[in-house]
Parts: sequence; structure tokens; C-alpha cells
Amino acid sequence: MGIDLKPVSVQNWYACTKLKVTEEQRNVFPAPVVYWIAESKFVDDFELRAVYWNTDLVGFIVFCNRPDEDGNYWIPALMIDEQYQGRGFGKSAMDKLIEHMSSMNCNKIMIGHRPDNLLAAQLYESLGFKKVSEEVIDGEIIRLLELT
Repeated sequence: MGIDLKPVSVQNWYACTKLKVTEEQRNVFPAPVVYWIAESKFVDDFELRAVYWNTDLVGFIVFCNRPDEDGNYWIPALMIDEQYQGRGFGKSAMDKLIEHMSSMNCNKIMIGHRPDNLLAAQLYESLGFKKVSEEVIDGEIIRLLELT
């Protein structure tokens, strides 16, 4: 499909801040990309990736490059710009990210989504993420992907 994950850099950070979700999704993805860029300057284990389809910037991902105290590597944010949604870019980007995280000797990947975000639920389930529990934690359903 031509999806690449490139580090957010001086060359593309501003273009990343222009990415946005649909109006209906703002309650699902309330923090704009600029928030994640700013937070990454203070949270040492956040890594940012710009999602490109060929040469077009189509999305943004935040993941942790170190495990938490339970050995889990988290993906705090995944978003595909509103004009590129529904084309499989989110799934392709997640496939690339999972491959990358696997190469980091990551065994467990955690991700959360709002209970009403059924598209995210379907995407994560299709990638093998299982619910950790039926309980909503901090407003999100938490999912786990165990890599072997």
C-alpha cells in the first residue's frame, strides 16, 4: 500500500499539526497532534511517527519505546486525517508499527480506545488485540496484543 512511518522532525512537525479527525471524532480523539508533539518533549519514552502514504502525510502515531512497570509497551495515540480515513491506512500503519515494536523486543503492546469508538475496536480486534477486561479504565477500553 506504500505506507511508511517516519520520525516527526523539523521538516514535518508543522504539517503534522495540520492533521485532524472529523468533527464527530473530536470527542474520541480530543487532543490535537500539537499536544502530543509538546508532551513528547517532556515524556522521555514517547516516540512520534508521521504516517505517509507514498509522499502524502496521512496520519500520526505516538508509541512508547520503553515498557511500563508491568512490561507493557503502550500506543497512546493513533490518528488518520479525516480526508484519508476509510482506506485501510490505519490498519497498514498499525501493521508497520507492530512490526517495528516487535523488532524492539517488545512482547506486549497495550492500546486504549473510547467505548463508543467502534471503528477502533474493530481495527484493534482485527490486529489481534484482546480486551484486558470489560471494565472501562480512565474512560477507555484497554486492549493487549501479545507478540511471540
